[in-house]
Amino acid sequence: MLGTDTNVLVRFLVRDDEAQFEKARKLIKREVAAGRGVLVNQLVLLETEWVLRSRYSLAKNLIIQAISGLLDASDVRFEDEPAVEEALFIWKDSAADFADCLIGAKNRRLGCRATATFDMKASKLPGFIAV
Repeated sequence: MLGTDTNVLVRFLVRDDEAQFEKARKLIKREVAAGRGVLVNQLVLLETEWVLRSRYSLAKNLIIQAISGLLDASDVRFEDEPAVEEALFIWKDSAADFADCLIGAKNRRLGCRATATFDMKASKLPGFIAV
């Protein structure tokens, strides 16, 4: 398995630099052909969501579609995929940030009874408490 950095994943998703997109696509294709997959860890996922939102001004529904497409790909693996799926599901109907949704999902999977926050939007998420 090969880990991906944010810049490789973003280039693959947005295709704004054709040469870098092709390099990313060929890299992924080569790994898959060799029977290996690629890994998107949670730091890369969070950074990718931030870049797509802040740098590319993508709408939330398009970011959700992009991440969901990667989740559906059999050759792409995610660190703690169930937490990512839960976070996307919650984020879809929430005003909170994706990062907060993922933090809550991850903490629940790690056995936390709640996640304490000062963030008022996050405090409305399931499993969060306002401090």
